[in-house]
Amino acid sequence: MPQPPPGDRGPQSADDPDSPTRQRILAATAEVLGRNGTTKLSLSEVASQAGVSRPTLYRYFADKRELLDVFVVWERQYYERAIARATADLPVSERLDAALRVIVEYQLSYPGLRMVDVEPDQVIKRLTRVLPLMRDRLQRLCTGPDAALAAATAVRVAISQYLVRSDDSEQFLAQLRHAARVKHRDM
Repeated sequence: MPQPPPGDRGPQSADDPDSPTRQRILAATAEVLGRNGTTKLSLSEVASQAGVSRPTLYRYFADKRELLDVFVVWERQYYERAIARATADLPVSERLDAALRVIVEYQLSYPGLRMVDVEPDQVIKRLTRVLPLMRDRLQRLCTGPDAALAAATAVRVAISQYLVRSDDSEQFLAQLRHAARVKHRDM
């Protein structure tokens, strides 16, 4: 689940995209979206979840539309940073598996992911934009002559798991590894 970065960096500015308060508001937005969806998103509830006042929230985001626009970018950057951290300093042969583990952890712990239960039409619309980004990100980590196919298949499995949780969630990582043709060795 996305968490604001630890530590205070001194005085906060509403213009600072890395301010701890802004990060808390965005993390709270994920929580509230997971419960209510975008149409019933309440800025008061986001402020309460973040532990800030409404005036403080408005110092960072002028309105609900701006908050949602920034949230979409923040969420994508969160995912990208998580993949980058997980794959940094690993041998090329281990990077894809590390990325697949991030996907599993992200899906099983991230509250905003259950927004599909609240607003499936909004989620489907968003997935049409996210799917190519995920596929391209994974493809950069795939090797072999069919890297594009392996990445696309793994993303389809991940999207399927996200849309319809099933009784085999404990096998999610194994399914992703199989789809991406990752040969996992027990370490």
